[in-house]
Amino acid sequence: MSVVTLVDVFKHRITQKYLRRSGIHHAVTVAQHAFKLAVAAGISPDLAAKSALLHDIGHYEWYKDGKWDYEEYRKHDIHAIKGAERAHKLLIRLGEDRLAAKEVSLAVLLHTDSYLPFSLTTLRTPLQKVVEEADRMDEQPHGLHHYNNMSPSEAVRLLHQLDMKISDYYENNPKV
Repeated sequence: MSVVTLVDVFKHRITQKYLRRSGIHHAVTVAQHAFKLAVAAGISPDLAAKSALLHDIGHYEWYKDGKWDYEEYRKHDIHAIKGAERAHKLLIRLGEDRLAAKEVSLAVLLHTDSYLPFSLTTLRTPLQKVVEEADRMDEQPHGLHHYNNMSPSEAVRLLHQLDMKISDYYENNPKV
């Protein structure tokens, strides 16, 4: 398990800047789903939760007349590509293990195939599948899941709880 916590990741200025675009509520909720799915799948809940927290860190604001332009977003979206780069750089700056940072970055990159002309369904690793499924669990039509509100202090409280669950998981499963 890493010494870099979800709270550490969330409090970083880069995370704060970009999660406000994609929705703090969505990021935290997807991280919670990813933890549960990872435990059930027998894969790293630490990497799953970090990947899920950061999965939309590459979003660009596609607004038109003060409202999210979902059609423009779908047509021009590359948020997973940009997000993978941001997630990797952020985790390295925080002192995350380089291989773990790469795994998180790849899970962010491959959490969606909306930017590709083909489907990744059969090519994803178990970690990547968990993050994609966790994201889908919180999705709402026309991107409305990005508008659910959560204060930063509530996010820190929930992420601290999730950090404790991750720590407990590794204490009880030392071979994972």
